[in-house]
Amino acid sequence: MPDGTVVRLFTLKNKNGVTAKIMTHGATITELQVPDRTGQFTNVILGADNLDTYLKGFPAAAAAIGRFGNRIAKARFTLDGTEYKLAANNGRNHLHGGPTGFGHRIWTGNALPAQGDRSAVEFTYNSKDGEEGYPGNLTITLTYTLTDANELRLDYQARTDKATPVNFTNHAYFNLAGHGDILDHVLTLEADHYTPADKELIPTGEIASVKGTPLDFTKPTAIGARIEQLKPQLTGYDHNFVFTATATKTPALRKGARAKDPKSGRVVEMQTTEPGMQLYTANHLDGKAIGVGGIAYPKYGGFCMETQHFPDSPNRPNFPSAILRPGEMFNSTTVFAFSAE
Repeated sequence: MPDGTVVRLFTLKNKNGVTAKIMTHGATITELQVPDRTGQFTNVILGADNLDTYLKGFPAAAAAIGRFGNRIAKARFTLDGTEYKLAANNGRNHLHGGPTGFGHRIWTGNALPAQGDRSAVEFTYNSKDGEEGYPGNLTITLTYTLTDANELRLDYQARTDKATPVNFTNHAYFNLAGHGDILDHVLTLEADHYTPADKELIPTGEIASVKGTPLDFTKPTAIGARIEQLKPQLTGYDHNFVFTATATKTPALRKGARAKDPKSGRVVEMQTTEPGMQLYTANHLDGKAIGVGGIAYPKYGGFCMETQHFPDSPNRPNFPSAILRPGEMFNSTTVFAFSAE
């Protein structure tokens, strides 16, 4: 780093040759090499191959997001009678934990002892009381585990000494082909509802059915099949989906999504304990960002499966609570399983 801080890069590799590279800057996945149906490997995560690119603002980092992923309306919330004001870094709203959220912090990384069919690296970060306006000293542990079943598992744990909103996610952009756009990727979501939002992408508070809308991925559908129907409000997907099993209120690991690239045969299946997921289709990319192997990332060059509690949850009592209190342990797990067919 410019100030002399050392950034460490960890590499996880399984018996099948699947490789994940993750750095302490933002606990960011920089590369994920996965085979296609013929055994050819490619990087399926948008990422850069040097730190300098990230420091200059790489626009598609697969970073850890917090303290609160997604948006908080008007950059403020009230908790236990006290109003907290946050940075307005997305118009008048707060996004992804602020200008210097967890994705821009240096985490402490430690390789864990290998256990049978899995290897793992543990990242920790201490977010101080008042950081980006949030209350409480928050200690978070994020463990990345790669298994011989070609699963990349993300386990989050956190404790606080003062009640605070907590909503962690990872902003990985997937492209199962490794390059080009993802409009022909076939997506299935275990979500029959979503949270409608206004023009600032702040939820209205309603939980609506996806039936009859361009957001219906309950059956396998190409991402690009109905993307034009989102215009003029949006040029692509940027929506929070409500998983069908959310009503159980049980934080069990359950299937959330499945995507396949027809050309390569690569498949990713996502499971999560979270109640929702933001689908984002890299609407902001324009071909200027250069990634691993010199690949330019165009508009729709990747899609995000940001597992999460719902946007603006601290201001929406009817949404699942995202408040962590002293004495409680926050736990969240998301698993990305890769295969080819």
